[in-house]
Amino acid sequence: MSITFTALTTVMGKEGADRLGDAMERLIPEPTGIGVFEVEDGSGLWEVGGYFIETPDEGGLAVLAAAFGAKPFVVSEVPETDWVAHVKRELAPVEAGRFFVYGSHDADKVPEGCVPLLIEAAMAFGTGHHGTTLGCLRALDRLASEGFVGKAVADIGCGTAVLAMGAASIWTGEVLASDIDEVAVDVAKVNVAANNLTGRVKCVEAAGFDTPELTTAGPYDLIFANILKGPLIMLAPDMAANLQTDGYMILSGILNEQADDIIAVYAQNGINLMFREEISEWTSLTLRKQA
Repeated sequence: MSITFTALTTVMGKEGADRLGDAMERLIPEPTGIGVFEVEDGSGLWEVGGYFIETPDEGGLAVLAAAFGAKPFVVSEVPETDWVAHVKRELAPVEAGRFFVYGSHDADKVPEGCVPLLIEAAMAFGTGHHGTTLGCLRALDRLASEGFVGKAVADIGCGTAVLAMGAASIWTGEVLASDIDEVAVDVAKVNVAANNLTGRVKCVEAAGFDTPELTTAGPYDLIFANILKGPLIMLAPDMAANLQTDGYMILSGILNEQADDIIAVYAQNGINLMFREEISEWTSLTLRKQA
């Protein structure tokens, strides 16, 4: 079995993280991939990592860490793994109210009377196992049980499109699903087809509402956004502008300690908390825009 390597560090601030990531591209041997991600804990730290198919130059990494004020790189060996096969073995079906999220390897486990959502292990977020996706599905089930019927629905940052497909499975009308990531959009389209929802869920690549397909289809009576605190705050004015009066939002990707900040920002935009649920360290919010 071949061995690959990761080299990870943290540094304060986005500018320094971006510059360190750029500098890593000049290493020899060079990394085959570099990632720069904000640590979503309010600390201001950013994680910078490289993926190598040869043993990385630890001396060069140490020089870069010192030059950019980063923590020393932690270098780890990563055995070659078929992650899709691993996920299929490890992830059991998930029940969220009326919804039953499963992979094709568990097709024989789908119970009678549920709303089945087939999601294959792939390169996009949203299998239903994460507390954020599970919380959003429960919130959708709760709204539907209370008699709400979504007629214009958007899923912003859709990942696998599981939330969009959940809405399309219980209501009529087309649901718009968007993601900033091209791979996620491709995965979403595959999932939509696998669930026989082609023509009911339209998948588009977009950052927020930055595409005519999303703006012309609104305003919406339900908007999902299962992303992260930073983008949720940045999008709050656009989210409010694209939501109908008396319409709902289901938001997640929020750590429990971040929830009050999100609630306050959306209240400033006229969208108020109706329900919140914590699953492990993650919070899901149901909010409503009131006249």
